[in-house]
Amino acid sequence: MPPNARILIVDDHEDTLYALESALAPLGHLLGRATSGDEALKQLLRGNVGLLLLDVHMPGTGGLDVVRYMRRLEQTQHIPVVLLTGYARDPQLGAAAYALGVADLVTKPVDPWALRTKVRHLYDTHQRHLALQREIRALRARLDGHPASPQRPALPHPHAHAAPGQPAGAHPGELERDRT
Repeated sequence: MPPNARILIVDDHEDTLYALESALAPLGHLLGRATSGDEALKQLLRGNVGLLLLDVHMPGTGGLDVVRYMRRLEQTQHIPVVLLTGYARDPQLGAAAYALGVADLVTKPVDPWALRTKVRHLYDTHQRHLALQREIRALRARLDGHPASPQRPALPHPHAHAAPGQPAGAHPGELERDRT
């Protein structure tokens, strides 16, 4: 995923979409919008989504259904999700959401400052995680292309204790065998 991944905002009410876009605009990230769960899934599958801000209760495919589907696909399973609900805190909804790996469940009306803070943290953390994964893949590719030299001695375990007069990492019987 490129570093300029979008924040996808999904809600079936235009006024809520506008308010959420206004709240997140100061972050300077690209914003996308969808008005249904099905539309959100299509955009997720097209790629380039770095965070999903998703209404729970929508006609048709609801927020929890979108998250269930996302978690089954390798390309979308690690995208951070913040669920929005217009209903009071529901322990069953919270349990279901967190069991699916949702990062947070936010009740509307949303405090713009708190939402920006959460989204900034989740988005940046996810982007750093993806950058580290790319770096690990690049390093593994370099290692696979250049096998280790057999002449290079292995380092002893850092907690290995040597007897006096023995080099660190040597086993007691090794030196005696080498002398004979």
